[in-house]
Amino acid sequence: MSTPLKASISVPRSKDLEVNGVKYNRSSSRRNNFEMFAWLFMRLSGVILVVLIFVHLWVNLVGPEGGVNAVDFAFVAGKWASPFWQVFDMLLLWLAMLHGTNGLRVIIDDYAERDRTRFWLKVFLFTTSAFVVLLGTLVIFTFEPCPAGADPALLAGFCTAG
Repeated sequence: MSTPLKASISVPRSKDLEVNGVKYNRSSSRRNNFEMFAWLFMRLSGVILVVLIFVHLWVNLVGPEGGVNAVDFAFVAGKWASPFWQVFDMLLLWLAMLHGTNGLRVIIDDYAERDRTRFWLKVFLFTTSAFVVLLGTLVIFTFEPCPAGADPALLAGFCTAG
């Protein structure tokens, strides 16, 4: 009679956990509240993003100004002439990028098996996310639909030649 194979399963809260050949370091020196704050941020930013996205969709696609057919260069220029809409769009951009970046960070942690791969994927993720946030913020706050000294043939129809 053969003895049944005994599977060895590590205690989930042990310091060194190994699952399918992948070792996870859960030493107390690495314990901090970052993951709890990241989890909380995902929930709060998700709720705020839902509100911001529906307002964004209503104003840009459904609103009384003519809906989706009215969205053009002049619509965006008029909208970004108001500091309220600049801050609104910046908040939407930042929250969406940070929310998405945090979600991808978790996916990288879950699926990248080697430390070196995980490190470089996160470097690429954080670099591109920072670039998009910086570039988007600059576009929102430095947008000038009628720059002084520009060729009048290249300006939008609502700009006055001056």
